[in-house]
Amino acid sequence: MSRLDSAIRRLMAQRACLDLACELLAGTPGHVFELGLGNGRTYDHLRERLPDREIFVFEKHVSAHPSCIPDDDHLFLGDVLDALPAAQERFRGTVALLHADVGSGVVESNRRLAARVSSLLPPLLAPGALVVTDQEMTLPAAAPVALPDGVAPGRYHMVRSPPSMILSPPRPRPRPSPGPLPLSGRAAGGSPAPPPARGRRPR
Repeated sequence: MSRLDSAIRRLMAQRACLDLACELLAGTPGHVFELGLGNGRTYDHLRERLPDREIFVFEKHVSAHPSCIPDDDHLFLGDVLDALPAAQERFRGTVALLHADVGSGVVESNRRLAARVSSLLPPLLAPGALVVTDQEMTLPAAAPVALPDGVAPGRYHMVRSPPSMILSPPRPRPRPSPGPLPLSGRAAGGSPAPPPARGRRPR
């Protein structure tokens, strides 16, 4: 298969998986995350298919077509491995669809990146969220979604988070240490109270 044929099949698989994800998304509230803007093709496709959803894009260097660049409020610039942790507090449990197209063509590099991105996703995902990726991601308790007809296994990947996600709550702030507690049997002034007298009861 020529590289041209491979690219065409990959784009067709990508579109088919995104279209299926948009259909399955009905009834699941939440935002859309696009990891990797590239030339803006998939971002443009998603905003056309999901006009009522907010789409937030993560990109290191913007080089997309001018008509396919999100506004500043929906664009996170920088390394995705830094931007995702920074977004966790704001978007915790609210991402209904996440699409990641972050592969570089180098197999081992792709595996390492996919593993690191996977570890950052669970706190962000809403219950029942869909994750559509060019690289295989490992997400705890996520169930594979059957690929659309005509998409070969491994060409694209789809999983869905469980209906009830257990999210890691924010770490509580340490409480100040309480002062010394009064000891039973201690008299005012700090001296021990005398023990009760023993012997016969007074008549």
